[in-house]
Amino acid sequence: MKKFITAITTIFITMGANAMANENTIYLDLKDGRVVIELDAAAAPNHVARIKELTAAGFYDGVKFHRVIPGFMAQTGDPTGTGMGGSGKKLDAEFNDTPHVRGVVSMARAQDVNSADSQFFIVFADARFLDGQYTAFGRVTSGMEFVDKIKSGTQSNNGAVDNPDTIIKMQLASDAE
Repeated sequence: MKKFITAITTIFITMGANAMANENTIYLDLKDGRVVIELDAAAAPNHVARIKELTAAGFYDGVKFHRVIPGFMAQTGDPTGTGMGGSGKKLDAEFNDTPHVRGVVSMARAQDVNSADSQFFIVFADARFLDGQYTAFGRVTSGMEFVDKIKSGTQSNNGAVDNPDTIIKMQLASDAE
């Protein structure tokens, strides 16, 4: 009986840990495959909460990667596809110690450090010059090879993309179909 209780307790602890992990995991479905993003609520609690809220509402589904600079980053999250739009809710910066290295997911913003909204970018390569200037809130844990295949613009046109790729679906792992 003691072994049975221990086994059941282990199962429930594991299930609880998995549920908590899924609650801070996002699936980003692209044309070439699924990207898994682990959110870092300890580093940027307000940004993570907002990203989760927008994701649960389906805000990002069909949104374009409007700015993609090879060797630097892929930016999305603007429902207008112009780089000028957002959800209408500005967030105060939550700068943290997360280095902007390959696979880090961070909030885009205008010149005002407290102007992040719904736009975010995924870093292709080390971009440590962004550290302390943009709010990093997550990291790609699998599927970076699919991020690498996002159609890009050029550095000469600041990464603007003609006929850009889109987010097919973005969902919380806990709500995944």
